[in-house]
Amino acid sequence: MASFKAIVIRKSDGGQTVALSDVDENELMEGDVTFRVEWSTINYKDGLAITGKAPVVRRFPMIAGIDAAGTVETSSHPEWKPGDKVVLNGWGCGETHLGGHAEKMRCKGDWLVPLPATMTARNAMAIGTAGYTAMLAVLALEREGVTADRGPVIVTGASGGVGSVAVAILAKLGHHVVAATGRPQEADYLKELGAAEVIARQELTGPVRPLGKERWAGGVDAVGVSDIPHAHRATERVAVGAGGDSPDERAVPVDGLVAEQERSKKLGLLGAEGGALVSGRKHKQPGRGGRGRKRRCRCFAPGYRDLWGQQPLRGE
Repeated sequence: MASFKAIVIRKSDGGQTVALSDVDENELMEGDVTFRVEWSTINYKDGLAITGKAPVVRRFPMIAGIDAAGTVETSSHPEWKPGDKVVLNGWGCGETHLGGHAEKMRCKGDWLVPLPATMTARNAMAIGTAGYTAMLAVLALEREGVTADRGPVIVTGASGGVGSVAVAILAKLGHHVVAATGRPQEADYLKELGAAEVIARQELTGPVRPLGKERWAGGVDAVGVSDIPHAHRATERVAVGAGGDSPDERAVPVDGLVAEQERSKKLGLLGAEGGALVSGRKHKQPGRGGRGRKRRCRCFAPGYRDLWGQQPLRGE
């Protein structure tokens, strides 16, 4: 059986180790498509997995990499044949399924999408999972009627992967984009991408005042918890895309923290991975009215176990 090179994460009593190793093809996991990886990306989640800074990896040994693009070598799946160009995003790769930082991958054919004829594998991975997630968020806002004439839109985590692509796309579509970032030194870069305004993350943190006015017609929240109180309360439509993986295209475009405001004009977009909605938890937020009344909203912050367990959406 042939072998190939891969970045392999192992764990023992002495801790976690990472090395470029030779892997036999018979060590690949079950799947009906095997493809040769031409390009992958290094996402934030990959960094956490490789360094062991967070419990991303759920089985050992693990090949890192949450995405990949390449060419099909063998397939028993009806939609794919040898020579087809494919892209893979998410589906637990690099966490529960051997990932894309390797010369070969094997997975379910249902996880793959065709590489557009106008793109190379390198182009696809330059956009990567972050760009894919950002585009799905923008499409979700469009479905909800957030157009350029509705008013400004905000993007949190604007200098990151998801945020920077979202800024560029929204600006190209004619939106007045407000980029929120914790890295003020990136202001010129964000304006080059098309941001009309750059604000400090601190403007979105701290106590949330009741009866705050609506400042933005829409937004892409690529950060999550710290910025949600202000960004969500002051935004009519919010698409949340925190994290590194992209959700299933058939679901709404969120992977990470999601908020659904009940009985309000704000729209929460429920996160998914592989078509399964993510479970979450409930908390209270200050209500409008000035009498200290609190209303309940649902904040869906998936843990990895929930995400890959593919459990139905439920309030906890």
